Amino acid sequence: MSTRDGQWDALLEDLETRRAAAYQGGGEVRIKREHAAGRLTARERIEALVDAGTFLEFGTFVTTPSADGQLPSTMICGLAEIDGRPVAVGAEDFTVEGGGVGVHLARYKGSWGGFIEELAYGYEIPLVLLLHGVGGSVNIQEAKGYPELVSAKSTFPVFELLGRVPVVTAVLGPAAGSSAARAVISHFSVMTRDHGCLFAGGPPLVKQALGLTIDKLELGGAEVHARTSGLIANVSVDDKDALDQVRRFLSYLPLNVKELPERADPSSVIEPNADALLDTVSPNGRQAYDAHALIDAVADEGTYFEVAPEFGTSLRTGLARIDGYVVGLLATDCRYVAGAMTAESAEKQTRFTEMCDIFHIPIVYLVDVPGFNIGPDAERSGVLRAGARSVQAIQDVEVPVYTVQVRRSYGLAALATGSANKRSVRLAWPSGSWGDLPLGGGIEAAHRAEIEAAPDPAAKRAEIIRRYEEQASPWRTVERFGLDEMIDPRDTRRYLGRLLRVAHQTSRPTEKFGRKWSVR
Repeated sequence: MSTRDGQWDALLEDLETRRAAAYQGGGEVRIKREHAAGRLTARERIEALVDAGTFLEFGTFVTTPSADGQLPSTMICGLAEIDGRPVAVGAEDFTVEGGGVGVHLARYKGSWGGFIEELAYGYEIPLVLLLHGVGGSVNIQEAKGYPELVSAKSTFPVFELLGRVPVVTAVLGPAAGSSAARAVISHFSVMTRDHGCLFAGGPPLVKQALGLTIDKLELGGAEVHARTSGLIANVSVDDKDALDQVRRFLSYLPLNVKELPERADPSSVIEPNADALLDTVSPNGRQAYDAHALIDAVADEGTYFEVAPEFGTSLRTGLARIDGYVVGLLATDCRYVAGAMTAESAEKQTRFTEMCDIFHIPIVYLVDVPGFNIGPDAERSGVLRAGARSVQAIQDVEVPVYTVQVRRSYGLAALATGSANKRSVRLAWPSGSWGDLPLGGGIEAAHRAEIEAAPDPAAKRAEIIRRYEEQASPWRTVERFGLDEMIDPRDTRRYLGRLLRVAHQTSRPTEKFGRKWSVR
């Protein structure tokens, strides 16, 4: 027999009334405004991202002071599952005070440290942040009653998370200040092309400080940050596409650095046509080819997920599977500056190789690099510094690096395509060529005086080239065991698949737990 006698009714009714109010966000008018702009609300974004029925919310009843009275929280956060795996997720609610950080609260809910980030740290599960907020808000600051000395605040666990679990951010609308900075402090970021933008100071601040009137997308949209600054990795057509990319990226990553990435069911692997390699890549170093077609002929069909496709385009980076095993795949793209390493492509490579190393993802590098990009613009870009960092990064990794010499490999840039660690292997195709410098430029630099002094400079140059070509045969290197194996291009997957199997069977991920990852 129940002893309640209606004592719970009023309490539970009040609970559900408050819950309904929280679910209304900033109100119907503001929600309709977001829909009219082609954007989802914070709750709709979470619902579209996670497995149905798995979102467990925390801080539902937090309130935010506004000119309209007490509104719901500026951030929605909780635990959920994506493809059956646990994640911590937070979404800024732009309909409530622009999604500003809740400085009036006893502690932040997330977006810049706080509850949901600490939960991800404690449970050692991926963190996903859906960003669309103004950062700080003077209205919320007024409710606190005093200005905070920012340098006195702890950043924990914002940076510590990077060496512990996958951190993914999606910029789905304007993001300024701390919200914009949070987007960058991640292993993978995606931005919607028509609505996403981020900046240290938005157009009103730029107008006030510089007297410059500028559109928000022109100031910090995808064209700026995915193509020029490199702060954002990928671009999406809309919210749903961005969330799909978040899910796909996480499918290649382990839950944390204590685990290995999961191998796909071998029965699901669809092998590409190996003969396509010969059809795609010409042995003629002057003939360009489609780097994406090369990648598709090496990776399991349909598994390549490109990261940062619009930045540093002379190098392609992405996650893929070979025989079901996750790999970080890099490939020179000779369609852009002839495949030379630029400051941008070197920076992209550094970030990507470090991310692969943290999460125990072996690296496969398909190499056709003629050296560093040269010229006045290249020198002003700091290409040597960026290139040296990429060399340091790949030499420091503990995961195996499987270098495949597709064609050219010259100079210091070539040093950034392999690792001397004891698990790395260097393979080559018969089309490969390598050395300190390509013959043309190297001969001009070393023998210029001799050529100019000859009675027939053209004949002398041709004679010197013939001599060097005989010395530069890749088989001389092979015969002296200067690389590990020369292979038929069609055997590339067979070699890589066996190597990846050994790597997976022998890796001990706990040895690297807690390794730092720096924001670049």
